[in-house]
Amino acid sequence: MTYFEWASRPELRDPVAIIAFSGWGDAGDASSDAARFLLSEHETEEIGYFDPDPFFDFQVNRPVVSLDDDGTRSITWPTIEVSAVRLGGRDVVVVLGDEPNYNWRRFVDELCDVLAELGVDTAIALGAFAGQVAHTIPVPVIGSSASAGVVAKYGLLPSRYEGPTGIVGVLTEALTDAGFDTISLWAAVPHYLANQTYPPGVEALVRKAAEIAGLDLELGNLQARSASFRRRIEAALDESEELADYVRELEAEGMDEPDSGEDLVDEIERYLRDV
Repeated sequence: MTYFEWASRPELRDPVAIIAFSGWGDAGDASSDAARFLLSEHETEEIGYFDPDPFFDFQVNRPVVSLDDDGTRSITWPTIEVSAVRLGGRDVVVVLGDEPNYNWRRFVDELCDVLAELGVDTAIALGAFAGQVAHTIPVPVIGSSASAGVVAKYGLLPSRYEGPTGIVGVLTEALTDAGFDTISLWAAVPHYLANQTYPPGVEALVRKAAEIAGLDLELGNLQARSASFRRRIEAALDESEELADYVRELEAEGMDEPDSGEDLVDEIERYLRDV
């Protein structure tokens, strides 16, 4: 029995999968918003979705009631949707939804089957963590893979993480075992801004994923959102000398540490253990 409901089975051109989940491992909504950007800015086609019943605790991820313009009430259930995004020379399969609560092994097995049927051979999973970084520096993005060959291919820092993991970690292993090239990209979001949407993190993840996948994307809207966000933060700093001093301390720490890449890997590992 399958729990994936197909809406269409499109013929795709050299498809690559970009996967993101909201919830755990999505600081500043950076990874889920990166996937939403691809869906909102380009021509898309619905491929299907997962039946939520086997995978979600509805007391944790509650369905949402909404009214349309005519006052008709409807319920939207938490789920994980799969869509095709049509881009120049290559299509993208976007997987987006809440991190499931139950039956992870069944879920990842079914998702692997869906991606294989669509002709995907490379999957990029996105995440974001709250780090000791300042918003005034370019957003650090750490990449890792369960496959040493993939790490070397893309010049990524290997992860030494041991400890609790989320659906991205489970899925990355399952995809690798199934023969996919898999890469995880994690953006470092300033911890003092991690409880709100962080557009610079979204932009950084989209840029890195596009670079790895060889996608030609127009990022003007993302750049504008990031610039607007930074202006708002700078205005807030002008009114809080204490926060401004703290940001300057973070900037100084970043300049003083030559091995910042390895330090950030250590930091993401601490974050994943503590979250």
